[in-house]
Amino acid sequence: MDFNDRHSGKETSSKIGAEAEQFAHDHLLANGLIPVNRNFNTRRGEIDIIMQDKEQLVFVEVRFRQSNRFGSAEESITQQKRKKIKAAAAIYIQSHKMSNNTQARFDVVALTGDSRSSSQFSVNWIKNIFIE
Repeated sequence: MDFNDRHSGKETSSKIGAEAEQFAHDHLLANGLIPVNRNFNTRRGEIDIIMQDKEQLVFVEVRFRQSNRFGSAEESITQQKRKKIKAAAAIYIQSHKMSNNTQARFDVVALTGDSRSSSQFSVNWIKNIFIE
């Protein structure tokens, strides 16, 4: 997906966010992951992308920043956001009647660059980001 000429005038954060999620989805797909679900919402939180990687269910948070001036995309994931993602993942597993022993991991796809030109994007895919 190319972001070129997608945004004229005011760029809306929701439109940029949706395009960043699509870019991340395509990146994960190109790296062999299998799509399961997108934008899973609960009252407790949201999961941007859910993929399958071999036997693991992968819950993916997508972050986009035009620059690192106010911190990197990865750094923007607060402890509160982590808790919400974990809670949403637990609800997803329960609502889909999966075993509590389901192998799962939490990844982040952090994108940095000009939203008008994906050719200048920096993509940082961090696996198992929530290991503490």
